[in-house]
Amino acid sequence: MASQRELSDFLASSERRAFKQAMFAVQNEESALDIVQDAMMKLAEKYGDHPPAELPLLFQRILQNTIRDYYRRSKVRSLWTTLLSALSPNDDEDHDPLETISGESGSYSPQTPDGQFEQSQILAIIEKEIKLLPPRQREAFLLRYWEDMDVAETASVMGCSEGSVKTHCSRANHALATALKAKGITL
Repeated sequence: MASQRELSDFLASSERRAFKQAMFAVQNEESALDIVQDAMMKLAEKYGDHPPAELPLLFQRILQNTIRDYYRRSKVRSLWTTLLSALSPNDDEDHDPLETISGESGSYSPQTPDGQFEQSQILAIIEKEIKLLPPRQREAFLLRYWEDMDVAETASVMGCSEGSVKTHCSRANHALATALKAKGITL
């Protein structure tokens, strides 16, 4: 069973990656922060007594479900907002893998200002391309390569078969490689 300290350390170590995942999914900083906070609270309240080894998978599953819940709520909210706004037309209310990319030896040094600038530009391009992936491909890609989960763990978190995870990852890798190659970036 996880102690209070182990749970706290796990949450502290995973908060940045979870925030990035939520940002890729919802593309709104405030919403992403709320999603991560809700997921962390659910983990602590309902699963804090589980063994520490189970926490990463549980947290990823909770995080993905919280993101799905956000989309469900926003879909309903959007429907009602649209319906209600039609009634009142005069309404005036208006670290981790991506951060640690290393180039080929001698290609550049992130310690120099040039290297840091080049690395930040490449990261921005990669993040933009990840945002353009279809949601299931993005989810599989981030869980497999960013969270370093194996195929079985990723399938468990996503609620699909291992074959689907492999297909989503393959398609995401191909799409990212093609997009980056078209921009002249080779990693």
